[in-house]
Amino acid sequence: MSKRIAVIDCGTNTFNLLIADLEEGNWKTVFNTKQAVKLGQGGFSKEGIRKERYLVGMDALKSHRETILNYQVDDTFAFATSALREAGNGQRFVKEAAERFGIHIKLIDGDREAALIMKGVRQSLDLKGETALIMDIGGGSTEFIIANDTQLFWKESFPLGVSRLYEQLQPQDPIEEEEVLSLKKHLSEVLLTLDQAVKEHSPVFLLGSSGSFDSIVDMAYFKWGGERNPLSNPVSMDHFNSLFDELIGSTKNERLLVPGLQPIRADFMVIALIMIKFTLERYNLNRIHQSNYALKEGVLFELAQKAAETE
Repeated sequence: MSKRIAVIDCGTNTFNLLIADLEEGNWKTVFNTKQAVKLGQGGFSKEGIRKERYLVGMDALKSHRETILNYQVDDTFAFATSALREAGNGQRFVKEAAERFGIHIKLIDGDREAALIMKGVRQSLDLKGETALIMDIGGGSTEFIIANDTQLFWKESFPLGVSRLYEQLQPQDPIEEEEVLSLKKHLSEVLLTLDQAVKEHSPVFLLGSSGSFDSIVDMAYFKWGGERNPLSNPVSMDHFNSLFDELIGSTKNERLLVPGLQPIRADFMVIALIMIKFTLERYNLNRIHQSNYALKEGVLFELAQKAAETE
């Protein structure tokens, strides 16, 4: 029996909505959208989400609720990650979302977030026994996971989201070399546990999910053409390096004109590219693959599994 499900991923930069029909242990996407919120704008502190960002978040939930009603969804599952998890007024936001819209947001920790991302990514491509370093760059945190198609070897969530790093670094426009070096130094200091995990499990390629990697694929498509797979796409190292060289010295206004780069990513894309290049070079990886699936699809996978068990 088919059941229509909505999953809302309340991230730091975007609130994403995915509506799908569950049937016989599988799902079929019906609708997929996102709303820019930038909850982390102004910094990550116990003082909480700034008033204007708080209101934007509520407006996004209102919009998603209207869509959910229009699509006659049976059940809604909402999750929140870094920004709401840490904000001093995060619990108030969660309470207000329930009272105003009937959306009950579950705050999940970084470990749970990484597990859901891995489950989602695994549905987008067959790893064929290869060990991948999965990298999901969010606004407040970045999740690293080492896994193959059957085993999860290691996972950890780091406070290295692009919005968080941007607020900490406050880079010039365009970013200066000293700022790039400062960011790399910070990454080196924070990712010590990842260093050890990579040494132990030897991943052979980088598998990226979520907005920054999606943008890389979109920009490459507009610049060089080719076909895009709705599930996952290889990223040419030549194309990645070309985009890196083009954008690293660009201003925000110049990035706003780049085909395939969404305006919400214009502030943060340079930091994301530096993080990706740092990861590739530090762990001697020379292959990149992008997954269109991440946390939302991981939630759907779990729900489909549970539904199949009860049928």
